[in-house]
Amino acid sequence: MGDHKYQKWVQKENVVIEGVDISGEWNRMWEPREITSYDLTYMDKVTALPGGESMDWCYQCAQCIPVCPINQVGSYGPRKIARKLQTGMNLFENADLWLCTTCMNCLRVCPKEVDMMKIMPAVREQAILDGNVPAELQEMLQNVAEYGNPMGESVRKRVKWLRNFDGQVRVLTEEENPDPVDVLWYVSDYYSYHPRGNDAARSMVRVFNKLGVDFGILGKEERCDGDSQRLVGEVGLFEQLAEQNDENFQKYSHNRLVVSDPHAYNAFKNFYPKVTGHDYNVEHYTQFLAEQVDAIKDLFTAEFPRKVTFHDPCYLGRHNGEYTAPRTLINAIRGAEFIEMYRIKEQGYCCGGGGGGMWLDSLVADHTTERLSENRVKEAIEVGADVLIVCCPYEVSRFEDAVKSTNNDGKLEVWDIIEIIDLCMGNGAAA
Repeated sequence: MGDHKYQKWVQKENVVIEGVDISGEWNRMWEPREITSYDLTYMDKVTALPGGESMDWCYQCAQCIPVCPINQVGSYGPRKIARKLQTGMNLFENADLWLCTTCMNCLRVCPKEVDMMKIMPAVREQAILDGNVPAELQEMLQNVAEYGNPMGESVRKRVKWLRNFDGQVRVLTEEENPDPVDVLWYVSDYYSYHPRGNDAARSMVRVFNKLGVDFGILGKEERCDGDSQRLVGEVGLFEQLAEQNDENFQKYSHNRLVVSDPHAYNAFKNFYPKVTGHDYNVEHYTQFLAEQVDAIKDLFTAEFPRKVTFHDPCYLGRHNGEYTAPRTLINAIRGAEFIEMYRIKEQGYCCGGGGGGMWLDSLVADHTTERLSENRVKEAIEVGADVLIVCCPYEVSRFEDAVKSTNNDGKLEVWDIIEIIDLCMGNGAAA
């Protein structure tokens, strides 16, 4: 394409022509916007990576932009990244590489199937090999490599939440020749180590015991599921974790694997089999409990007379198509008035914790006007809810922090579904 034939106009702060004031952002439209020269150096590097091929398929329709959660608090999206790559941006060293939460909403609407769930991990893997890793992410990866969890806590503390707790739990790794269990419960990092996760873990034990579930846990031998580590490009670490966890899954006889975390569900269902060669009969805890909803309702002795709303986790919803199970449980809660938010199910918003975002808040803050979790909390309050219900271990702490940072203390509480079920069974779980 040759040079543009029109003059390149310059936007001025104050412009009056023939008595007409044309000041303002709108007069940018007079500047020609065609790109007349391209530098495809880094586009070619991205598309040469296994998994990065579809980046070049973008034809700039921009359907991804309005649905991208980061774009709603900043300027982002696959279309914008593709355009920057066409004009020479080095994505391997640019902050844009780390802003994507891999929420999958862009792929949902993309007519060309530009797949950021493959592109971003592929580019991030190369960036890590080149030593281009945000410091806060590097610390998390080091913790997982050394301790088996992103918090850097000792493996001995993985069952600390059981201290001074009278709930009956079989820790299979502490038994000699343990009998088989129906349910092997994968507790997860945040249920094991985070104080609010501990609340939900204890609620899970009480609910399982009330239902008569035959279950056990791995205790100190459980390790991080690795899904977030895979998504930030640490494939080798993910494979190591998959092999360690699979060894225990095979060692302790069980009928089904029940998980607390949608990210673990995604890993065990879709990615572990590629590494271990084993398939897993895996369910998220909401799926497992929704099968027993009638028995759960029969055990309710208390009501929860609150206006509640629900946040769909990206990795349970869009990634794995489960929208019904959590709502089945919420609709069973006595006394609750369930109000849906504006963005739900396939169009649900992202909490910001996926794709490594859980450990990148400082970096993301430099490129956005507010956290995604803050944006979501405001929506929950706008629809009139006084309780935001979640079913992902990342989300209780993320949303509780967002409630405080948006000055909404006292207006909105955050509860895991399992805590409410526990409360309605008469156990008085704390929130």
